[in-house]
Amino acid sequence: QVQLVESGGGLVQQGGSLRLSCAATGIIGTIYAMGWYRQAPGKQRALVAKITSGVSTFYADSVKGRFTISSDNAKFTVLLQMSSLKPEDTAVYYCNFRIGFSDFWGQGTQVTVSS
Repeated sequence: QVQLVESGGGLVQQGGSLRLSCAATGIIGTIYAMGWYRQAPGKQRALVAKITSGVSTFYADSVKGRFTISSDNAKFTVLLQMSSLKPEDTAVYYCNFRIGFSDFWGQGTQVTVSS
Protein backbone atom coordinates (compact mmCIF):
# COMPACT_ATOMS: atom_id res chain seq x y z
CA GLN A 1 0.00 0.00 0.00
CA VAL A 2 1.40 3.36 -1.04
CA GLN A 3 1.85 5.87 1.75
CA LEU A 4 3.14 9.42 1.45
CA VAL A 5 4.48 11.21 4.49
CA GLU A 6 5.09 14.96 4.40
CA SER A 7 7.21 17.07 6.69
CA GLY A 8 8.64 20.56 6.91
CA GLY A 9 5.62 22.80 7.27
CA GLY A 10 5.31 25.44 9.94
CA LEU A 11 5.06 29.12 10.74
CA VAL A 12 7.40 31.58 9.04
CA GLN A 13 7.54 35.33 8.61
CA GLN A 14 6.99 36.99 5.27
CA GLY A 15 10.14 36.75 3.18
CA GLY A 16 11.29 33.62 4.93
CA SER A 17 11.93 30.13 3.62
CA LEU A 18 10.71 26.61 4.26
CA ARG A 19 11.47 23.26 2.73
CA LEU A 20 8.80 20.61 2.41
CA SER A 21 9.66 16.96 2.05
CA CYS A 22 7.52 14.01 1.00
CA ALA A 23 8.67 10.43 1.23
CA ALA A 24 6.76 7.52 -0.21
CA THR A 25 6.72 3.88 0.79
CA GLY A 26 5.08 0.84 -0.73
CA ILE A 27 5.68 1.99 -4.28
CA ILE A 28 4.85 -0.60 -6.93
CA GLY A 29 4.97 0.62 -10.49
CA THR A 30 6.41 3.51 -12.41
CA ILE A 31 6.24 7.00 -10.95
CA TYR A 32 5.06 9.23 -13.73
CA ALA A 33 4.98 12.48 -11.80
CA MET A 34 5.44 13.95 -8.35
CA GLY A 35 4.01 17.23 -7.26
CA TRP A 36 2.82 19.61 -4.62
CA TYR A 37 -0.64 21.08 -4.29
CA ARG A 38 -2.03 23.51 -1.78
CA GLN A 39 -5.43 24.37 -0.40
CA ALA A 40 -6.16 27.61 1.37
CA PRO A 41 -9.30 28.07 3.50
CA GLY A 42 -12.36 28.45 1.31
CA LYS A 43 -10.45 27.66 -1.87
CA GLN A 44 -10.01 24.63 -4.05
CA ARG A 45 -6.86 22.54 -4.01
CA ALA A 46 -4.49 23.87 -6.65
CA LEU A 47 -1.28 22.67 -8.27
CA VAL A 48 1.82 24.47 -7.04
CA ALA A 49 4.63 22.57 -8.73
CA LYS A 50 5.13 19.29 -10.50
CA ILE A 51 8.05 17.26 -11.78
CA THR A 52 7.45 14.68 -14.48
CA SER A 53 9.69 11.72 -15.22
CA GLY A 54 12.22 13.27 -12.87
CA VAL A 55 13.09 15.94 -15.40
CA SER A 56 10.33 18.21 -16.63
CA THR A 57 9.07 20.79 -14.14
CA PHE A 58 5.97 22.94 -13.97
CA TYR A 59 5.25 25.83 -11.62
CA ALA A 60 2.13 27.83 -10.98
CA ASP A 61 2.63 31.45 -12.01
CA SER A 62 2.22 32.60 -8.44
CA VAL A 63 5.31 30.71 -7.26
CA LYS A 64 7.64 30.95 -10.24
CA GLY A 65 11.06 32.19 -9.23
CA ARG A 66 10.36 31.57 -5.54
CA PHE A 67 9.72 27.81 -5.27
CA THR A 68 11.86 24.95 -6.53
CA ILE A 69 10.75 21.36 -6.82
CA SER A 70 13.21 18.47 -6.91
CA SER A 71 12.98 14.73 -6.64
CA ASP A 72 14.98 11.63 -5.95
CA ASN A 73 13.19 8.82 -7.73
CA ALA A 74 15.48 6.19 -6.26
CA LYS A 75 14.47 7.31 -2.77
CA PHE A 76 10.84 8.05 -3.73
CA THR A 77 11.20 11.55 -2.34
CA VAL A 78 10.05 14.92 -3.57
CA LEU A 79 11.09 18.26 -2.10
CA LEU A 80 9.69 21.74 -2.37
CA GLN A 81 12.04 24.58 -1.48
CA MET A 82 10.01 27.71 -0.81
CA SER A 83 11.65 31.12 -0.58
CA SER A 84 10.45 34.72 -0.37
CA LEU A 85 7.27 33.45 1.19
CA LYS A 86 4.19 35.64 1.19
CA PRO A 87 1.08 35.59 3.38
CA GLU A 88 -0.90 34.40 0.36
CA ASP A 89 1.22 31.23 0.36
CA THR A 90 -0.52 30.20 3.58
CA ALA A 91 -2.27 26.89 2.99
CA VAL A 92 -2.21 23.18 3.64
CA TYR A 93 0.31 21.67 1.25
CA TYR A 94 -0.21 18.15 -0.11
CA CYS A 95 2.24 16.02 -2.01
CA ASN A 96 0.99 13.89 -4.87
CA PHE A 97 2.47 10.91 -6.72
CA ARG A 98 1.07 9.76 -10.03
CA ILE A 99 1.89 6.04 -10.31
CA GLY A 100 0.59 4.45 -13.45
CA PHE A 101 -2.92 5.82 -13.76
CA SER A 102 -3.46 6.32 -10.02
CA ASP A 103 -2.98 9.35 -7.79
CA PHE A 104 -1.74 9.09 -4.23
CA TRP A 105 -1.83 11.89 -1.66
CA GLY A 106 -0.07 12.77 1.53
CA GLN A 107 -1.93 13.85 4.64
CA GLY A 108 -1.05 17.50 4.21
CA THR A 109 1.23 19.87 6.09
CA GLN A 110 0.29 23.37 7.20
CA VAL A 111 2.33 26.33 6.01
CA THR A 112 1.53 29.67 7.61
CA VAL A 113 3.23 32.89 6.54
CA SER A 114 2.80 35.86 8.85
CA SER A 115 2.96 39.45 7.65
